[in-house]
Amino acid sequence: VQLVESGGLSMQAGGSLRLSCVVSGVTHDDYSIGWFRRASGKDREPVGCINVLEGRTMYADALLGRFTISNDNAKKTVYLQMNDLKTEDTAAYYCAADHIPRHCILRATRYQSWGQGTQVTVSS
Repeated sequence: VQLVESGGLSMQAGGSLRLSCVVSGVTHDDYSIGWFRRASGKDREPVGCINVLEGRTMYADALLGRFTISNDNAKKTVYLQMNDLKTEDTAAYYCAADHIPRHCILRATRYQSWGQGTQVTVSS
């Protein structure tokens, strides 16, 4: 399984940004994609996730309402829409995949396949 993130930019606070995660090499339909981020000097933290087959999503409590995850099955792409960006959203964002059926899980250790990450920098 290979994942490639894109869309990271440097931008000002208050703006919106959409990250993409293109998935390839998955041999079944019932899998989940998780988004995680790691800010410089901090631990990796969950952002949200989606079960691609069911379309069910889950978000970190602190990001609920600002971040939205969606998927385009035809393009095998999962999106992370981020609105009202804040300086504390500055981080490298990673998508990850694994065979997690029905409901995704916001636990990084549950995902085996990871992308290389894309950097988002938000300035005030």
